[in-house]
Amino acid sequence: MAPPMLLLAVRGSDGIHLIQGPPKITNFDSFQRECSKYCKISAFSKDGKLFAWCNGEVINIMSTADSKLLHTFDLPKVVSLEFSPKNTILATWQTYTTGKDGVAGVPNLQLYDLKTGKCVKSFIQKKMENWSPSWSEDEKVCARSVNNEVHFFENNNFDTIVNKLHLQKVSDFELSPGDHPCKVACYVPGSKGAPSFVRLYQYPNFTGPTSALANKSFFKADRVTMLWNSKGTAVLVTASTDVDKTGASYYGEQTLHYIAANGESAAVQLPKNGPIYDVVWNKNATEFCVVYGFMPAKATVFNLKCDPIFDFGTGPRNAAFYSPQGHILVLAGFGNLRGQMEVWDVKNYKLISKPTASDATFFSWCPNGEHFITATCSPRLRVGNGYKIWHYTGSILHKYDVPDNTELWQVSWQPFAEGVFPAKPIVYQPVAGEIPAEESKPAQAYRPPALRNKPVTSYKLHEDEPPQSTKPQSTLPMSKAALKNQKKREAKKAAKQEAKVDEPVLQINQDIAPNTATSGDPETDKKIKNLKKKLKAIDQLKELQASGKLLEKNQIEKMQKEDTLLKELEDLELGV
Repeated sequence: MAPPMLLLAVRGSDGIHLIQGPPKITNFDSFQRECSKYCKISAFSKDGKLFAWCNGEVINIMSTADSKLLHTFDLPKVVSLEFSPKNTILATWQTYTTGKDGVAGVPNLQLYDLKTGKCVKSFIQKKMENWSPSWSEDEKVCARSVNNEVHFFENNNFDTIVNKLHLQKVSDFELSPGDHPCKVACYVPGSKGAPSFVRLYQYPNFTGPTSALANKSFFKADRVTMLWNSKGTAVLVTASTDVDKTGASYYGEQTLHYIAANGESAAVQLPKNGPIYDVVWNKNATEFCVVYGFMPAKATVFNLKCDPIFDFGTGPRNAAFYSPQGHILVLAGFGNLRGQMEVWDVKNYKLISKPTASDATFFSWCPNGEHFITATCSPRLRVGNGYKIWHYTGSILHKYDVPDNTELWQVSWQPFAEGVFPAKPIVYQPVAGEIPAEESKPAQAYRPPALRNKPVTSYKLHEDEPPQSTKPQSTLPMSKAALKNQKKREAKKAAKQEAKVDEPVLQINQDIAPNTATSGDPETDKKIKNLKKKLKAIDQLKELQASGKLLEKNQIEKMQKEDTLLKELEDLELGV
């Protein structure tokens, strides 16, 4: 069976249009281009069957299968909209305004029944942050945050609050994904010296001393980001502070915590200090990737025990993106970095390609898991707006630059249900017929006029770490007998290494000083001993260099002094 047609919505200052593809990119002529410069919002439903947009006058709802217009709502000032998971409800939000003389404003959060087209409920929602209600996958549960409480509705009946979660001023919550019983992760910020904490519940069991599935408390948290895995079995919590009191980073401080629905919890230990830029779950729900540390940043994959599985080393990166099928991982450096990407085969941890998307401000995987899009959008960057559709091998399938005096605001793929696009075997060569990506020339560093005609001297402020597999250390306590045997093995190994190190030194001493008798002068003997120690160190450095290890500058300088030291030793031993 042929794969379904893919759509991409493109929204900018010249309106909204849809394109179809890959593999072939063409205009989607069934959709009449919306040319209004007031198209401030557009969105696909979660299954991709509906598409909604506002043109500054009305909201239109269209079926993507036949481009049939289903509903039109007279809501010209809407700035955000969202579909419920099964396309039963359309939620819209307008900026909240108060009346004259401080009179309370009218409700600005509207919920519409997409079968009848009627408004079923209105709420006052002052802040745009977390404005939309959250639904469980089956829409049996809907929740919204109200005055430090979480209110729960059932079966899209918004006239009755069925349950409330009131827990020392809950400031944020996240419902678990999937069709399994609905779980709730809630965050309570710390106050008066008490720690912040995140607690997991299974709806509707909120009361009683043993009702919580898991709990994790921590300090240093002005805010948190909670991220469920796809199976709803664990949550990753990134806790952030606005200010780093040590002065080490202007990003503030971040810590990462793992909380499982079975009650397990842990702080994820990150080997490099610095900010946490990105945290993403793989679709398989058994591993996650973290991008962290002062530049050049590290990227590491962890398992559910929070043990590192694979370390990608260091590089100019601040984001990670798993493919929808979970078989490919892209590490990228966007924003103030140069747009360098690394595309990895996750199963074999093999590098597939290293394309560069200069000035990119947006990245998104295509549902087919073979292509992705990078875009330069306003208002982040108001010049050079456009997008590129790539194959994961690094070739460019399609490129579009917006006309002069035009801005690109948003590009978004049509979503599809899981399983519509199964993972295909990974290839490592660019697909035939696609455009090889051009090598981007790195920007030249500024050089003062006095140095411009002189040769460039290169140096590194850091040493890049290569990718490497990581074997988790066993945390089981050792028995007394095992500990004793381990100490014996370590002592035996150390003795062998010591003997191996001493052998070449003895040979050197035999070559240069066959007479090992003392000179009779304690001061001379002391100098001879020090010289031999230096020569021994040089010999060890030679062995390291022969094994392929890169030596530091001061180590190379030590080696260069060998002839001088040998001559000095010979003179002392001959009594010159």
